[in-house]
Amino acid sequence: MADAHQPSPLPSQPYQPDDRPVDAQLADLRVRIDAVDQQLLALLNERAQLAHAVGEVKKIDGSPVFRPDREAQVIERVKAANPGPVLNDSIAPIWREIMSACRALEARQRVAFLGPVGTFSEQAALKYFGSSIEAIACANIDEVFRATLSGSADFGVAPVENSTEGVVARSLDLLLQSPLTIVGETSLLVTHNLLRLSPEREGITAVCAHPQALAQCQNWLSQHLPHAERRPVASNAEGARLAAADPSVAALASERAASIFGLHVVQRAVQDEAHNRTLFVVLTRPEQHVPSRPTGHDCTSLIVSVDNRPGAVHDLLAPLKRHGVSMTRFESRPARSGQWEYVFFIDLAGHLDEAPVAAAVDELRQLCSFVKVLGTFPVDPL
Repeated sequence: MADAHQPSPLPSQPYQPDDRPVDAQLADLRVRIDAVDQQLLALLNERAQLAHAVGEVKKIDGSPVFRPDREAQVIERVKAANPGPVLNDSIAPIWREIMSACRALEARQRVAFLGPVGTFSEQAALKYFGSSIEAIACANIDEVFRATLSGSADFGVAPVENSTEGVVARSLDLLLQSPLTIVGETSLLVTHNLLRLSPEREGITAVCAHPQALAQCQNWLSQHLPHAERRPVASNAEGARLAAADPSVAALASERAASIFGLHVVQRAVQDEAHNRTLFVVLTRPEQHVPSRPTGHDCTSLIVSVDNRPGAVHDLLAPLKRHGVSMTRFESRPARSGQWEYVFFIDLAGHLDEAPVAAAVDELRQLCSFVKVLGTFPVDPL
């Protein structure tokens, strides 16, 4: 049996049960796991010391603590070298937490999100940055932008699109108006649960949730709670807070919100679409952002406007085809000029430093009356 104080090397072959009693085999395995945990802890602290040294070097020229492109490359490299049996899908969240803990030794990142705690926006922030952050809950999306722009938060996380209900209009309007730049994105599988003080469905008079959540669950609500009022609130977590204060009210929110507010999960996964995802963007002030380098999995996000003339939108797409650049998103929003004019939100596959993307964007600048580059950044691998 291995000595717990002298870590043994990892076995080269999977463990094979033998003829010893089960308790003896489990005791042996647990000693081995304890030894590996000690090795992992020693390596984590060694990595943390190196990360701290990196931070000290960065202070010389004022380099930012957080580099999304660097962290994306680290995760991709680790996944490529992974021999298993740990699944590659598990690598990214593990390494994000490691890097988050190491970043916190330099500076704990302040991240604004649509609050209160327990929202999917908070979940997206934790997924992207890891849990070693200073989370700043905001009352609405406008406040997320305001906190980030003012510097009271280093980054903001805002929802921009849902796979069921489409774009989050307020976020797009603020992206048009704000000087903030997009430095990353993350996509979250959104599962809406019916939460309540009671474990039973009977007696529910109102369901409180964000308007997008109510829309994403409208068929289920119509079938199972046809007489309950659908009450829109600022966030799903706010709906959970209201449900915790009134036994006749239910909420549509996450299991995390149920735990935070002491609610029962009356029904799980009541969203109409099983694969319901929401895309969030990560924002920061341009002056504190160092442009990312190409990672091979990048997105360039733009807002453009063209004169109102026949064939204008067709001409808008021609440079993309000519330079072989794929468009992954195309949305229109009123320009709010009062003249029935529209702006177009376009996501391009690729980095602005790559020749085809750069050439296509240069042509768009000549063709369009307005072009704003929101950011070029690593994409979320889902």
